[in-house]
Amino acid sequence: MSTATLVVGGGSWGTAVAAMLAGTGVPTVLWAREAEVVEGINTHQRNPLFLRDIHLPPSLRATADLDAAIEAAKVVVNAVPAQHIRNVFTGRGEALGNARFVVSLSKGIEIGTHKTPSDILADVLPAEGAEGVVCLSGPSFAAEVATGHPTAVVAASRVAANAAAAQQLFSNSSFRVYTSDDLVGVEIGGALKNVIAIAAGICEGLGLGHNSFVAMLTRGLAEITRLGVARGANPQTFAGLSGLGDLVLTCTGGLSRNRSVGVAIGRGQRLSELEQAMDQVAEGVKTAVAALQLAAEAEVEMPITQQVYLVLYEDKDPHDAVNDLMERALRAERERHG
Repeated sequence: MSTATLVVGGGSWGTAVAAMLAGTGVPTVLWAREAEVVEGINTHQRNPLFLRDIHLPPSLRATADLDAAIEAAKVVVNAVPAQHIRNVFTGRGEALGNARFVVSLSKGIEIGTHKTPSDILADVLPAEGAEGVVCLSGPSFAAEVATGHPTAVVAASRVAANAAAAQQLFSNSSFRVYTSDDLVGVEIGGALKNVIAIAAGICEGLGLGHNSFVAMLTRGLAEITRLGVARGANPQTFAGLSGLGDLVLTCTGGLSRNRSVGVAIGRGQRLSELEQAMDQVAEGVKTAVAALQLAAEAEVEMPITQQVYLVLYEDKDPHDAVNDLMERALRAERERHG
């Protein structure tokens, strides 16, 4: 498919996806805020800040002119972190609406509005394009996608034709894309798994064993599902790639920034120290705040997310957080309905 595609965001994930598209013959432009990223890609076929060791396709071009790039694009792919999407795209909605469709790679929930990336993009798009945003999500470390490791993800949209078009655009011999109409479930799963990955990392940092880790992962999936269903998601979505698949990867993989944050916290570091040292965003840090706000609004109990928030932002001792989770009132594993 020879679609002129713009990827907005020159971090690891944006770079990996742009490189993958360009490498399969899709005319692709990558917008980056950092001048050194633009120069590095155009001059040396490398991103000097993110995925430094990956040689990028010569056909991939980078630009710092976002307005001109959006005007020329037939497909726009957002790879901007959730908390910055609104700032980047506000005032550019009319040009954005001229694209065939818009795809979001971001995973998170906006603090204050409690909106997912597709909802934020819908706010800035013209009405006729707002319903058709596509979310691409699933277990996919950027470095592995960039090096061609087999990967499977989901393209979700309320407009089936857009999900199918994204499937065709992104699919290749090493990147398999399934479609879904459950945009809410796919985005909730992608956002909340980052918070649970921080919790899983804390377990590792504290030196707790496999029992503790698997309990955290399983009960984490339960609270992600509760929130998703309360927001109208299909519960089966959370057993798929964008739910369980992405959760397992992010909680176990050594490339997971969110898990790494949790490990460091469990070993005694403070969030303020970690944020100064990080060159990339660990989305779960901000999502923990927004998820608790969303849970309160939906009247959904999310005990793991709450403890992660208390550890990150109120300096609660991680040992105390684990103890408080273990000493909660006893209950059935699954709630009975009807």
